Amino acid sequence: MGAEQDRLKDTGWKKWGPYVSDRQWGTVREDYSANGDAWNYITHDMARSKAYRWGEEGIAGICDREQLLCFAMALWNKKDPILKERYFGLNNGEGNHGEDVKELYYYLDNTPTHSYMKMLYKYPQQQFPYDHLVAENKKRDRTQPEYELIDTGIFDNDDYFDVFVEYAKQSADDVLIKITIYNRGKEAASLNVLPTVWFRNTWDWGYDNYKPQLSAGANTIIIDHKDLGRLSLMAEGEAEMLFCDNQTNTKRFTNQGDNKSYYKDGINDHVVYGADTVNHADTGTKAAFNYDISIPAGESTIIRLRLSDKAENTFREFDKIFASRQQQADEFYKALRPDDKNDVKAQIQRQAYAGMLWNKQFYYYNIHQWLNGDPAEPAPPNERKQHRNSKWQHFNGKDVISMPDKWEYPWFAAWDLAFHCIPLAAIDMGFAKRQLNLLVRDWYMHPNGQLPAYEWDFNDANPPVHAMATWKIYQLDKNENGGKGDTYFLERIFHKLMLNFTWWVNRKDEVGNNIFEGGFLGMDNIGVFDRNTRFANGAHLEQVDGTSWMAMYSLNLLRIAAELAITNKAYADIASKFFEHFIYISAAMASLGEGGVSGLWDEQDGFFYDQLRMPDGTAEKMKVRSIVGLVPLFAAEVLDDADITNNPIFRARMDWFTANRPDLAALVSHWDEKSNNGKHLISLLRGHRMKAILKYMLDENEFLSPFGIRSLSKYHLEHPFSADINGTLFSIKYLPAESDGNMFGGNSNWRGPVWVPINYLIIQSLNEYYLYYGDGFTVECPTGSGNMMTLKEVANEIYRRISNLFMPDEHGRRASNGTNEKVQTDANFKDHILYYEYFDGDTGKGLGAAHQTGWTGIIANCLYH
Repeated sequence: MGAEQDRLKDTGWKKWGPYVSDRQWGTVREDYSANGDAWNYITHDMARSKAYRWGEEGIAGICDREQLLCFAMALWNKKDPILKERYFGLNNGEGNHGEDVKELYYYLDNTPTHSYMKMLYKYPQQQFPYDHLVAENKKRDRTQPEYELIDTGIFDNDDYFDVFVEYAKQSADDVLIKITIYNRGKEAASLNVLPTVWFRNTWDWGYDNYKPQLSAGANTIIIDHKDLGRLSLMAEGEAEMLFCDNQTNTKRFTNQGDNKSYYKDGINDHVVYGADTVNHADTGTKAAFNYDISIPAGESTIIRLRLSDKAENTFREFDKIFASRQQQADEFYKALRPDDKNDVKAQIQRQAYAGMLWNKQFYYYNIHQWLNGDPAEPAPPNERKQHRNSKWQHFNGKDVISMPDKWEYPWFAAWDLAFHCIPLAAIDMGFAKRQLNLLVRDWYMHPNGQLPAYEWDFNDANPPVHAMATWKIYQLDKNENGGKGDTYFLERIFHKLMLNFTWWVNRKDEVGNNIFEGGFLGMDNIGVFDRNTRFANGAHLEQVDGTSWMAMYSLNLLRIAAELAITNKAYADIASKFFEHFIYISAAMASLGEGGVSGLWDEQDGFFYDQLRMPDGTAEKMKVRSIVGLVPLFAAEVLDDADITNNPIFRARMDWFTANRPDLAALVSHWDEKSNNGKHLISLLRGHRMKAILKYMLDENEFLSPFGIRSLSKYHLEHPFSADINGTLFSIKYLPAESDGNMFGGNSNWRGPVWVPINYLIIQSLNEYYLYYGDGFTVECPTGSGNMMTLKEVANEIYRRISNLFMPDEHGRRASNGTNEKVQTDANFKDHILYYEYFDGDTGKGLGAAHQTGWTGIIANCLYH
């Protein structure tokens, strides 16, 4: 892969990267309120004037790995009431579907070392409709679509600027910056462009009084920091320099002075209102070059800057360096694609990778300090000490982490991160391994073995997919290295995952019957009721997905233990233990247990359902056909015969079950039967049950949509499910996109759409089954069509359908772009792709978070079968 692959061997090349959040306001980290109202403690309106404690935000921003120094772009169209220093969006209470960014921007390119990066921001020339966006969305209810910036008509006449921001590194500490502004309008238009540099405020909290310094040189902002040394932000040509301090404007919030003269919003107030709020001594901790430019209709202007450890202000080889890094990026990504000449697929894949790399973020959160407050600040309200994340005082994160979306989700999520690592491994194996290892480190993982779910509530439970991702990445790495696996990586994570598995067994198996509750598990409004509900009469929900995830977890750990046993026979005992766990979970799910306790399989319907366990031991099945009932497909592992025969302890335990508990052994698919190609299958599903589930999954009137597998069966459109529980009526019906109920509130509002990662797991499982069954096992796809396919062919058909979300159809339209004509047909819009959180189950329209490439970026693995 050439020069970029060589740079990956030198971690210094990642010192600077796109690690600045797209949004820091409204985050849990910055919330010091008594009631945990993060969204209103620091609002978008307050953000320009209040110094942050834990991180920074900006447009197209970069920073060093510890975010001591940040650089980002600010703009002013001479009509807005504020500078455009950060993206605007709605908070949780303002949006009819929760929080939502109301801007148009696209991540277009990025390399793993960030040697070359490119993104696009579309900036209206008319006044930005802040108030209108809030008011219109507040009018809408959950049954109506979100009102987006493009719906306002502000782009209809092309009265906007396309602002491309590109970075190219000459060396690890020498970053070239190019800002290209196109006037897409029909008349000349003016704007101010303010490339801005600032220090994260580390001096106001009472731990370190050292205050770094920015000062003016010849067309240069000189940067002095004890840890970074002396750097220069150099501008080509003449530009006004403006200085202030990255400190809270206490006058604005308290109407009282604090003997400080220049505040965080000083440059904003000076440029927009002409206020005398910048430091004429040309020093401070925040500074910007101010380019006041006019661009003729249809033309462009380029601004060049250089952030460097070199003092010489030189731009002589600027374009040459950019061209070289672009060429090397092309070479790097060309090596990833098959030689199928499909440039459209390559474009989709490359932008998906770009979004994943741009969504890296410096994440800083010390919960002990956060709960107790800082020495130099007023003490937080005592109520906070018993609120959110108070049981996680060991947590002390200060790392660069792959985020789902740096605006709507500017915090890691445990199971999202596991999915991120699978496509990331294809472009940066070292980073993928470190990310997986991060969450099991002592300063993240709870001493009791729980993994932190997400910042809003670390105590919640995400599906346990880390072992799956660990094994997947180990296999990819082993294949790349000629069959030599990184057993140190595998063993290191494996030991921590065993602790996490024990936490699940001890905390989530309510009555010790191997049926797991798990709660929310990322399934949002897909259940009949909130799956975290604890009923007054003691009833609790027994979950197909919670139990199936644990069956899958058992098999993942079994597979890892079997691999480690090749070189260390002690792991054969552990493989045997996880096989035993799997057997008992299978029994609980699939059959009648001891004392007549019902399992989760419904023989009459041929499907798995959650069930509500009553205090008297009886159970009521929640007969909703959803992806909850498809999760059992994921619990499948194929072993080579040698994996078993070379592990006599493991083999003996399997034989014991055959001889002594044939009733249990019969429930598990084919583990004791070797296929023609020498494979053994360990699965929750024997052939007839798998075919029964696939019959529903591949029915276009049920789960199978033109764009993949839906989350909820379309059967429930005409046949809603209702249940009367303790006098309360609960019901659920198919909706292809957002839910019409407010079960969870906020952005947890989906009901029946397509999720790419779930489709990916289905595809992987089908391919796993195919390894065992081969061409002799076929199913009808679509159901009722008479068209018989092998499981591999079915997997490829699902690949094709989810690819249709992004691939242009015969008319050049992308389903994910929805119905907006400008987005579908305009040359300056249609090929810039947004990787949404999920997609309408009928139309494929993108929904939810618009930049959740960290989640949907796994499409990069799905384009080439």
